[in-house]
Amino acid sequence: DIHLVESGGELVQAGGSLRLSCVTSGFTFGPCCLSWYRQAPGKERELVSHIGVDYSTYYLDSVRDRFTISKDDAKNTLYLQMNSLKPEDTATYYCAVETEVPICDTSRMMPNGWGQGTQVTVSS
Repeated sequence: DIHLVESGGELVQAGGSLRLSCVTSGFTFGPCCLSWYRQAPGKERELVSHIGVDYSTYYLDSVRDRFTISKDDAKNTLYLQMNSLKPEDTATYYCAVETEVPICDTSRMMPNGWGQGTQVTVSS
């Protein structure tokens, strides 16, 4: 079974930094599309970033130049480094995987595995 476990979310002041981690198991980590989503209260879940087997990346416009996605194939772990955090970044952050898709397609993201989420709260 696909298993994703996020960690690293916490309360932080605006301008601060956090690194989220997503430890995975149950699938072959390397050749798949890995992504981070977030959902704020009262809003729809949105795609924040993704990374594929070729290490190409995508970022939501509002986080580009502040967030960095990365992965460690040896540790089966996905990361999201978040700098210069803003109150509008407050959300539950989820990692996700498309196990049969080595190259992410931003227009057709259909993850088949999700983590339980980690809460990020940015105070002003």
